[in-house]
Amino acid sequence: MFKQILVTSVVAAALTVSGCASKGKKAAPLPPPTNNSGMSNYGASDSSVTGTGLGAGGITAADLANKKTVYFQFDSSDLTSEGRAVAAAWASYLSANPSVRVRLEGNADERGTREYNVGLGEHRANAVQAALTSGGASASQISVVSYGEERPVAAGHDEAAYSLNRRVDIVQQ
Repeated sequence: MFKQILVTSVVAAALTVSGCASKGKKAAPLPPPTNNSGMSNYGASDSSVTGTGLGAGGITAADLANKKTVYFQFDSSDLTSEGRAVAAAWASYLSANPSVRVRLEGNADERGTREYNVGLGEHRANAVQAALTSGGASASQISVVSYGEERPVAAGHDEAAYSLNRRVDIVQQ
């Protein structure tokens, strides 16, 4: 009796799992981040966030009012020099204010599949997180989320709109 119940359960489980298989088109795997700058860790090496002239502990919330977004090149999660400067400012502020928490919201433009863009947004947010922690912020102060192409800030189907949508927003919580 027990053997019959066990066999029936296994067959039912196998049919259930095989019935749930996706028949949709599989997304291409996310390529490793390009590294055109010679830096490691998604463009956030220790030397990339120091020496910006911002001074440790001298950053206030008001200084960060216009530094809430890090922009990226097409199909890249490498920080630009401007992105490293923004991350350095936030890292300095976070290390001086350990009770402050931020959420890094990774985004991508509309080109590519939904799955690819969510992955790319996550890679971008992780690159900013790496720069923040390399600059002295605690990992416990940072959370990462990716919205892919779902939250564009610029409507349009041209490079001007795309460049504004390839970003990580730094949201203080």
